[in-house]
Amino acid sequence: MDYKKLKLRYIGYYNTPLLWKGDTIYGLQQLELQNLPLQPFNKDIKGHLRLGKLAEHFVFHSFKAHENIQVIASGIQIQKDQRTLGELDGIITLNNTPIHLEIIYKFYLYDEQTGTNELEHWIGPNKKDCLIHKLVKLKEKQLPLLHQPESQSLLKKLSIHPEPLEQCVLFKAQLFVPWNKENHEFSLINRDCIQGFYIYKKELQHFKDCKFYMPSKLDWFIVPHSKVDWNTYNNLEESILDLLNQQYSPLVWIKHPNGMISKCFVVWW
Repeated sequence: MDYKKLKLRYIGYYNTPLLWKGDTIYGLQQLELQNLPLQPFNKDIKGHLRLGKLAEHFVFHSFKAHENIQVIASGIQIQKDQRTLGELDGIITLNNTPIHLEIIYKFYLYDEQTGTNELEHWIGPNKKDCLIHKLVKLKEKQLPLLHQPESQSLLKKLSIHPEPLEQCVLFKAQLFVPWNKENHEFSLINRDCIQGFYIYKKELQHFKDCKFYMPSKLDWFIVPHSKVDWNTYNNLEESILDLLNQQYSPLVWIKHPNGMISKCFVVWW
């Protein structure tokens, strides 16, 4: 395991802001914790994890720095007749208050051609998911799962009393806006989540004098830095175009001639 990369991924997670504050979006209450110290991440994680699951590891690790948080259970599978109904991400106590917590970490791009309002404009890099669908799923499926009889029964077996449980989300996101439109105003989401921009295939040529680095998906967490193996535009162009032809939007770091580094999606759509 590359612990150096894992540490950088954790720092990237740690520095990602909440997508909104309070319960201002869909009435979903964010778990807001002030100024948690940055704990070194030294956990030994076995096997390959999806980005979302790695984020869950990061969340529970970060709680160790909070003296008033106790993790009671995590990754609770709810089943009925050998069929999985869903999963409760975590049950914690904060200042002795029991909380059912759902954890979300996403990458969204702002596309005004999709949907009719600010929330509907935020979509996944490959147009396979979107913010509004995730919010609806949280509101109508993931949080209500707690109240299903199967969930109540399992919690009692774990000596967790379901009735006083509050419900919160911890929803972090990295957001990307169209190139040269970085100053767009947003009224609902936390603008601090904007981490870069995105470009279309036809705009790639504007960066031909730059150097490129294409991180693996788990490295999408990482704040761009200079200590990587940079490629020229000519060396990486073919790989990027091949991914676009497969309807996959890669994330790249772009090192400009002046030394500035940008985080950028190249989109196929």
